[in-house]
Amino acid sequence: MKKIIFVCLGNICRSPVAEGIMLHLKEKYQLDVEIDSAGTASYHIGEAPDRRTIANAAKHGIDLTNLRARQFEVKDFDKFDWILAMDINNMNTLKRMTVEQKHLQKIKLMLDFAHSFSNAEVPDPYYGTEKDFELVFNLVDKACRSIVNQISTSN
Repeated sequence: MKKIIFVCLGNICRSPVAEGIMLHLKEKYQLDVEIDSAGTASYHIGEAPDRRTIANAAKHGIDLTNLRARQFEVKDFDKFDWILAMDINNMNTLKRMTVEQKHLQKIKLMLDFAHSFSNAEVPDPYYGTEKDFELVFNLVDKACRSIVNQISTSN
């Protein structure tokens, strides 16, 4: 079973969208994966995703209402196979949390899985408009579908 965690700053906008999309795809394609999300900061621990994130995902048939923010913990390095950061800042924060090579190899940018966006970042929509939340959803959805393809072809 592949274990994947998506990571952004506060775990209320980008990473819960990824978690929600992957949970939906997991059910749709009956994938043997474990999915989670977290933030590198402790700002929103225990909170639901941002209301705009919830509303945007709902437009696409993805329900995020049961998700709650949590902070990434050092033990997550051992628990997860893929640690997918939404941007370079959060990726660098994760890399500073460990010196173990086996952990560092697990950390990748989320959009590296969307082949046309290699080395690109998922922008933080927090201070943006509905258009920004829609862009994030579309970018993350494309990457999640690529992840599903990789998981499906590796089984």
